[in-house]
Amino acid sequence: MPSPIDAALRRGRRAFYNIGGPWYRCRLFEALGSKRFSHPALFGMDSRLAELMPWRGGTFVEAGAHDGYTQSNTYYLERHRGWSGLLVEPIPELNRRCTRRRANSRVLGVALVGPGADQKKVTMDFGDLMSTMEGHDHHATGGLEVTGRRGYSVDVPARTLSAALEEAGLAQVDLIVLDVEGHELDVLAGLDLERHAPRYLLVEMLDRTAQQPAIDAALASHYEPVEMLSEYDVLYGRSG
Repeated sequence: MPSPIDAALRRGRRAFYNIGGPWYRCRLFEALGSKRFSHPALFGMDSRLAELMPWRGGTFVEAGAHDGYTQSNTYYLERHRGWSGLLVEPIPELNRRCTRRRANSRVLGVALVGPGADQKKVTMDFGDLMSTMEGHDHHATGGLEVTGRRGYSVDVPARTLSAALEEAGLAQVDLIVLDVEGHELDVLAGLDLERHAPRYLLVEMLDRTAQQPAIDAALASHYEPVEMLSEYDVLYGRSG
């Protein structure tokens, strides 16, 4: 049983995140003309993406968009480079926050799946930053430790990545970011590279040693690895 101090700290963290947490600090500094908190991505990945893709007005897709700010790889590009695109977040409460915060982009409340599950419903286990499909609840539980939230399950629509792009009316995309908690291969199987090949793909791999050979093979017809942006994230660029 947690001590009274631990319980109080947990309540404070929960309240902080429920009102938007670091998001409000970011907006305050932006209103004052500072970009100090406008790079929320882990490992400085958004800064590196901005260096590699210096043009304005690009188009992105970010799967696993969460609340639109926390650990987002595309927030800076939208807010300060005039980019827009599609944010995919299946958890309804996070989807609503994302919609409020990312006014220049479309937010879609679906889970990305392989072709066999397209247009069906799937069950998601809420894990905050580590929400995942049913059957991986041990992974989702790890995402609840910081905020003190309780887990729950919710049924959501399922789409392939190409179906989501079509629904959003996107034909040309500069960057796709996949943060889908171990389901990268399934999601990539639902991307028709003959119709929807972005200039760059950033793929998170929870176990890169095990996953990268299969992902490299799945993308080999159109892509090659460009750079590791972190121990877990590999950036691919179109080959040829």
